[in-house]
Amino acid sequence: VQLQASGGGLVQAGGSLRLSCATSRRTLSNNGMGWFRQAAGKEREFVATIDWSGTTTSYADSVKGRSTISRDRVKNTVILQVNDLKPEDTAVYYCAVAMFAGPSDLPRNYQYWGQGTQVTVSS
Repeated sequence: VQLQASGGGLVQAGGSLRLSCATSRRTLSNNGMGWFRQAAGKEREFVATIDWSGTTTSYADSVKGRSTISRDRVKNTVILQVNDLKPEDTAVYYCAVAMFAGPSDLPRNYQYWGQGTQVTVSS
């Protein structure tokens, strides 16, 4: 299984980014998916998650209110839109496929991980 994350880059504070993650297997459309991030020298942390149907979502407090996670089950992609970016959002962002249909904020509940895409927010 391959996950291809894209959409990262360098952006000024206050800007927006749209991260995309494509999966290689259609069967994964029945699994929850999530986004995590890891800043330099820090542990990987939860950002957002969505269930298999796209109807249930959850966000970390740090991005709540300025982020939206969505998915296209036909195209096998999950999207993370982050607005009003802050320098503390700088990190490598990873998408992942859960072991089950529901959403989860725990890394141990994810079975497949993408390679990550770098997001750098300048002040």
